[in-house]
Amino acid sequence: MRPALPSAPSGSTVRRVGARWMTVFTLAWLAIWTVQLTPIQLLLPLQLNTADEDWISGVVSSGLVLGIGGLAGIAAGPVAGALSDRAGVGRHRRRPWAIGGALFTAAFLVLTGFSEGPWAVGASWVGVMIGAAVSAAAFTALIADQLPVSQRGAASAAVGSGQAVGIVLGVGLVVLLGLGIREGYLLLAAVIAVVGTAAALVLPDPAASEAATPQKSPRDRHLLASLRDRDFAWMLSGRLVTNIGNALGTALFLFFLLHGLHQEQVDAEGNLLLLIVVYTVFVVIASVVTGILSDRTGNRRTLTIAATVVQAASGVVIAVVPTFEATMVAAALMGLGYGAFSTVGLAFAADLLPDEKDHARDLGIVSVTAALGQLIGPVLGAGLVALVGGFWLVFAAAAVLSLVGGALTALAKQPARAPLPRP
Repeated sequence: MRPALPSAPSGSTVRRVGARWMTVFTLAWLAIWTVQLTPIQLLLPLQLNTADEDWISGVVSSGLVLGIGGLAGIAAGPVAGALSDRAGVGRHRRRPWAIGGALFTAAFLVLTGFSEGPWAVGASWVGVMIGAAVSAAAFTALIADQLPVSQRGAASAAVGSGQAVGIVLGVGLVVLLGLGIREGYLLLAAVIAVVGTAAALVLPDPAASEAATPQKSPRDRHLLASLRDRDFAWMLSGRLVTNIGNALGTALFLFFLLHGLHQEQVDAEGNLLLLIVVYTVFVVIASVVTGILSDRTGNRRTLTIAATVVQAASGVVIAVVPTFEATMVAAALMGLGYGAFSTVGLAFAADLLPDEKDHARDLGIVSVTAALGQLIGPVLGAGLVALVGGFWLVFAAAAVLSLVGGALTALAKQPARAPLPRP
């Protein structure tokens, strides 16, 4: 049985943070998600879309570009997290990586906007995903660095709701302002450069102390050392598979509207925004409600598993009834399921961290499971579309993988929760 979680990391006193900290943290994640998901949902498919008679090649190109970019993010996140954990005594651990990642992302967003063809776009997108993963690893580490257990669910809700709102914000600005592909990328570059840098400067980042710097054997310093913890490994497996299911259900939405429901491009862009708004509303509702509920009950595992079942239902709906109206219902269910999963699942992961001195490294690994889902999901989805010449198998697979992710999560034990200290 895992030991009870302490209310704060050993050797330090962690106080509850106020509304200012949560607001800035939320804005940071809103910027990170906006600049990643707007291209994934809208700009990259438009850049790589092909003529109707050869539309499958456009789907495959988009899937490969997203997949390669996701792979780059997977490699960069844990490495950046591990290096920030080992900042020298007296140096800031998270801020330099958060700022550097934001500016790196902005530079490559500009480059992606000026790129043409799958190879050039793909190479530029790799840079975007590396920068976003580095910045995300630094901001994610703040949850375990600076928050007591009783506030981790709320912070995770900020991450989850920022993901949903970021899609609406990015796609909405591009569509409603009538921006072209290049102008869309320039706008996103400005957002991450300004908001990401400002958030990193405003959020506290105390200088590393001797106690906070990992002093371990070479075996324990290995990037994947935390996977030796059984519960942490099962949680990661479930998070990975569920994120693949979510990516299958969402990454090809624009292609589904264009070539599955045979909508014109202008109509498809407008309907994509409508679907994203529906998805977002339910993600935010689920994120806030389940984040608060998980903080009060402490039973994050049960809520995480239930969320995967709801997400699976969305895939069933759209696979059985492939109409725009059914797709709206599926978007609502997907939002409920994934909003709850991303929020409570991240708080559950923070509860399961094996070693407090490797917070950034291990939470970096947790974060890139979502990026890995964004890698495998589009590639797998493109392959399934090419296999059957349509989209029904994509959504059926999304439902199955969501259920498998819930089953894997169930194998991780919920740690006992130590009583919070009285004021």
